This record gives sequence, C-alpha cells and structure tokens, in this order.
Amino acid sequence: MRKVVYTFLIIGFLASCGGSNSSTGESRRAEGGVYYGGVFRMNEVEDFATLYPISVNDVTSHRVASQVYEGLVKLSQYDLTVLPSLAEKWERNADATEWIFHIRKGVKFHNDPCFSSSKGREATAADVVYCFEKLCTSSPENQQFSNTFKDRVVGANEYFQSTVDNQPLSEGISGIKAIDENTVQIKLLYPFAGFLNILSTPGCWIYPKEAVDKYGVEMRVHCIGTGPFQVKTIKEGEAVVLERNPNYWDVDQYGNQLPYLDALKFTFIKEKKSELLEFKRGNLDMVFEIPVEMITDILGELDHAREANAPFNLQVIPAMRIFYLSFQIQSDIFDKKDVRLAFNYAVDRDKIVTYTLQGEGVPGIYGIVPPSFKEYEIKKLRGYSFDPDKARKYLADAGYPNGKGFPKLTLQINNAGNGRNIQIGEVIQKMLKENLNIDIEMNVLPLAEHIERFETGKALFWKTGWTADYPDPETFLTLLYSKHIPKNANERSYLNASRYKNPQFDSLFVLAMKEVDPKKRMDLYLQADQVAIDDAAIMPVFYEENYRLVQTYIKNFPANAMEYRDMSRVYFEPKLAAQK
Repeated sequence: MRKVVYTFLIIGFLASCGGSNSSTGESRRAEGGVYYGGVFRMNEVEDFATLYPISVNDVTSHRVASQVYEGLVKLSQYDLTVLPSLAEKWERNADATEWIFHIRKGVKFHNDPCFSSSKGREATAADVVYCFEKLCTSSPENQQFSNTFKDRVVGANEYFQSTVDNQPLSEGISGIKAIDENTVQIKLLYPFAGFLNILSTPGCWIYPKEAVDKYGVEMRVHCIGTGPFQVKTIKEGEAVVLERNPNYWDVDQYGNQLPYLDALKFTFIKEKKSELLEFKRGNLDMVFEIPVEMITDILGELDHAREANAPFNLQVIPAMRIFYLSFQIQSDIFDKKDVRLAFNYAVDRDKIVTYTLQGEGVPGIYGIVPPSFKEYEIKKLRGYSFDPDKARKYLADAGYPNGKGFPKLTLQINNAGNGRNIQIGEVIQKMLKENLNIDIEMNVLPLAEHIERFETGKALFWKTGWTADYPDPETFLTLLYSKHIPKNANERSYLNASRYKNPQFDSLFVLAMKEVDPKKRMDLYLQADQVAIDDAAIMPVFYEENYRLVQTYIKNFPANAMEYRDMSRVYFEPKLAAQK
C-alpha cells in the first residue's frame, strides 16, 4: 500500500479555500502570478484548549494561535529550517552562549480595545523582555517554561523561583536585556545548538502587556499578536474565524503584502467521516489525517482518475510524531523494570500497523524519537520485537508467573481520533491478556481530563503521543528528563508525566544539549534513547505518518513532518477553484 500512497505524494501544495463559496468573486491577481482572496476552511476533531501562548500545549490550539502570534523566529513550512520573524537578524558569540536579536521596526500589534486608542502600537524589545518574564513566571497557566528557558537561560530558574516565593526579582531575568528599543540580548548557561528552534515555540511568542492587564486568564480566547491573521470570532466548539491582518509587516518576493487569503475558518466536526464528506462536497479545503478504514477507497479514487482531473491532492510524509503507552514509573506496579519489559515484548506492533492501522504508520521498534530525522541514525537502536516467551519470563521474574497475583490495572485513553485510539486500546488489551494472562480494563476520557489525570500522577498506564515542538530529537527525549519532575509529588508533571528517573540518561541528554558538533550531538542523543529503551521507560507502539487531502486549487501549502502551517503565503488558483 505504501508504494501506491507515495506515488501520489505531492510535495508542494496544499492549503485551503472552500469549494465554490470561498474562492470565487473576490480573487485578485497580484505580481508573480499569485492571487488575493478566499476563506481557507479547515476542521479540527478536537476543540482548542487555550490560545494564550504560554498555555498552548495541544496541536489544535497551536494550529489556531500560530496564525495570530509570532516569535523572534519561525520555521520554514517547506523544510522546517529557522527563518527570521519579528527579529530581522541576529548574531551570536563564538561559543553560542550570547545572542543579540534585532527587532524589526514598524511591526504593530493587532488593533484591540486593550490599547488606549484601540489601535495596535509598535512591538519593541520591551515586549520581548515582558513576554519572556511571563514565560519564566510560576502560574497555573504557564505550561511552557520547562521545555523552553528552564536550565538554559541565565537567571531564568532564579526568576521562576522568585515568583514561586511571591517575591519577583525587581531586576527581572539577569540573562535577558533590552539593549535599546529594537535590540534584545539573551545569555545562555551553556552552548545549545537548538536554541533558535526553542524560540519558535508558543512559549516564546510575543504579545502586549496591555492585553494581559485587560483580559488576564481570558487571554485564552482574547488573542492580540503581530501575526498575519487576527481574531474575528470565536465560538468554542463551533468555529473560529481569523481575518486578514491589513497591517501585516511581511511581503513576498514580488513585493506583495501578505497574507493572500481573506480569512481562515476552523470548524470542529468531531467525526472524521463527516469531515471527509464535507471535504468531498467542497465545504472544506483540506483534511488532515484520514480514517484508516477509508484509505483504500481514497487511493482507489486517485488511482482511477487521470492526473489532470484528480478530484483532490494527497500528501503523505513521515511525521515527527510518536504514539506510545506510558507507565507511572513511581507506582508500585511499574517501578519494576521486569513488568515494563514484559509489557513491551507482549505487544505485536507489526500486527497493529498492518491490520488495525491498515498500513498507516511505522511499527515502534526503535526508541522514543521517530524515524523522521535524516541525521538521526535510528536503525542503530535496539528496540522491542514481539516475543511472548520473553514477555512471560520477565513477568514471572517480576513475581507474577502467568499473570498470577497481578494487580488490577486500567489503561486510560482519550476519546479523540475518531475511534482509532479505542481500537488500538482494545487490541493491546487483548494482546496483554493472550500473552501475559493479565486482565486490563479500559477507561475512555475526554482529552482535557485524560491529560489532567496522567500529568497529576492519577493514571498508572495510559495512551499518549507527542508531536515535535521543533525539528530536533531533543523535543522527544526531554519527555524523559528527570529535572522536569516537580519536587512535590502532588504537582503536575507537564513533560515527564511518567516521572522517569535515570542518571545515565540525564547525563547523556545534558551532554547532547551542550554539544555544538551536529554529529556528536546526534550520537549522544542516540545513546540516551538507547538507555531509556533498555530501561523500558515507555512502550512505543508506532510512529505516525501525516496524510493530508487538499483541494486542487490550493497553492503554496507544502507538507512537512511537523504539520507546521504558515498560512501567510497560501493562495487559491481561481480557475481550478471555479472548475471544482
């Protein structure tokens, strides 16, 4: 099947518009053969949780908010390299521990009543310093500190602790300074090759103090940034409409002001089959992730259509995303390594991918880092193959021969994924029964409750997944770094929810973060990954692939391994839209 799928891989273009309604009438040709106009319509099967940058911790929220906010840098939608954004340029010292960023002049925040004149003012270096101080402030809303500036930026940890103590340091973060109105200096504790990637993440997006002062926690829906689109309407659970920012600073290579599109519309249809039907009717411009039971039919439609008359375009690309099961390692059950080993050997990952997923994915036989990084030699890792004899031996070594006396256990999963999560959960439930004689109950929860339970340590065994925050193996391995575990066991553990601790892993992980040489750095990450897998720290099930369907009139919307979307340069081809 995969050979057929990749025949239809269209590397370049994807985007959104909406059949006849969103692409006709208002299109206007610009220099270079691009067109203005249209409403790009896309759907998310899960509601967004929050659009406040330091709170964004799910893909739906990211996909909406990333069109409204910007950071000093951003990623290329084509190859995920780092590009200038609010910072037009930067320099660093010889050992990459001191960075100077030059802020663009004339970039303005969106118009909003939070400003005295309701007109957006210019963004300056002071705004960058303010937002970075919020990023390093202890609060229930802040879920981004641990994977951004913690243990990396000079003074970040000290400032965070001062806010925990309710005595914020008056001098701010010692390693972050506004040199003048348009220049920011950031000092790091050690050389870190991935620092620019970190600056592209939601926690480092820039917003005005006036918005925080006026809206407070309601920043989750009151979004004021500098991005190409601004909020028009938000009806939670129904739709989010973002309209074109008429004052956006960026232009294309021909001098055309961006963005090209009039608006973006996100809907929240929960059923993937209904979503696909809306796409085929021309009411959606793209569909991300296809129900596994419908892949064969989709391929058949494309196979029988002549290339010039294809009903839609299909994009398939290996994803920087893993689907895995996680253990609460500090629990009485999973603190035994032999139990974790038994579970890993008892699951047939090839069968899950072949039959349950209909070939949509790669069996999780390596480590926690997906096989989508060219420089990361994942085939050197020794993961887990299906071996029920080994599984039973390890379970017996743990004190549970043939499952006898094994404690009552529940597999917790979330109800998203159009039933896919439940299907996979049921298959794993069956395999653990057949191969270990263990009865596992299953608890299906809404996503928000699911996350809350495993982050607070209430779940012992759960399904989870991770999509790269930035294109670097570090964003996956950091999930097992013990410094992310709070000192108080009752506090939420945002990244290392399994509360895994291994000094050898931590040592290799830290060495890798400090290593500037790319090859040496990747080798150290591989070693850390192997340590965690040998320790059965998690239970990889499969590495995902990104499947996207897009209408044929969508241009300038290339697929990438992170499903990172920059809608500022997407446009509709009017002739193709009219034909559609």
